[in-house]
Amino acid sequence: MEIKAAVVRQKKGPFILEDVILNEPAEDQILVRLVATGLCHTDLVCRDQYYPVPLPMVFGHEGAGVVEKVGPAVKKVQPGDHVVLTFYTCGRCEACFSGDPTSCANSFVPNFMGRSVSGECTIHGHDGSEVGASFFGQSSFATYALAYERNTVRVTKDVPLELLGPLGCGIQTGAGSVLNALNPSAGSSIAIFGAGAVGLSAVMGAVLAGCTTIIVVDVKENRLKLASELGATHVINATNSDPVERIKEICAGGAPYVLETSGLPSVLEQAILSSAIGGEIGIVGAPPMGATVPVDINFLLFNRKLRGIVEGQSVSDIFIPRLVELYRQGKFPFDKLIKFYSFDQINQAAEDSEKGVTLKPVIRISSK
Repeated sequence: MEIKAAVVRQKKGPFILEDVILNEPAEDQILVRLVATGLCHTDLVCRDQYYPVPLPMVFGHEGAGVVEKVGPAVKKVQPGDHVVLTFYTCGRCEACFSGDPTSCANSFVPNFMGRSVSGECTIHGHDGSEVGASFFGQSSFATYALAYERNTVRVTKDVPLELLGPLGCGIQTGAGSVLNALNPSAGSSIAIFGAGAVGLSAVMGAVLAGCTTIIVVDVKENRLKLASELGATHVINATNSDPVERIKEICAGGAPYVLETSGLPSVLEQAILSSAIGGEIGIVGAPPMGATVPVDINFLLFNRKLRGIVEGQSVSDIFIPRLVELYRQGKFPFDKLIKFYSFDQINQAAEDSEKGVTLKPVIRISSK
């Protein structure tokens, strides 16, 4: 079928809206009409080839839409269902079987390499040329996408669908990193480095967890102001204050839980140094491949735990509907992070995101 998609054809190149051909759904695929798709840092990291994914490619991995058609093997959803699209996992490895799909041993190729799970190219130009697709099992910067049961989450129809796409990655990552991965106890303290969409979602997660000291570090006053509105008890502008010293003052020696969301190695170093003895430091920020950070082994030796966190360690079929219900109840106001753009404004959305003008751009794809 003919669709319109935003295609990136060269390193750091623009998103180009093109008419392309999308395969009909295979027996295990779900055809989704996209309503809106969040723009995530990972889309830009891959566009700029910090992760060397093949080009040309249709990115987009925070899709929200309506199921149009399903293959004969699909039982989970049916046409008309409202769905959020998230990351793909195999469902067959030890991690998936044990209930930790974010540690899936077989997720990299189907999420990043531009082919369907069966290895096919599912998007072509009118001249028959191949265009990379199935990014995160979806490629949702398009009017329609093919997804799978493993990365399709049915959601209620009484919440605006155009809001929900970012729950598939960025919002899920921030909130889940606190609620699922770090899992701080009620009354505890947490320091969050970076007040972008992921970091501010982590703030809301810390409020839900019952943290009573929530420290946020950033360099932009507007983001710090919003962090306070969302529940941060302390904010630190790293341009005029040493965050490590301030956190140690506030938490009497360091924070027991620390989350780094910026993807900057220098900030990760500060995050590590601000942790308490016995503390846990989570990393979700994605720097270019090969980035390193100096770590004093003896500093970590004092029972500190440094760990990476993927997608908030979430089981999306459980966690995303819970976030939607928390939003319905006014306890998770992630809509405060969102600014909408039309499909033909996708490059402006990317620029605004990179400049920090917009926290979470959401691209309206369809109004049907």
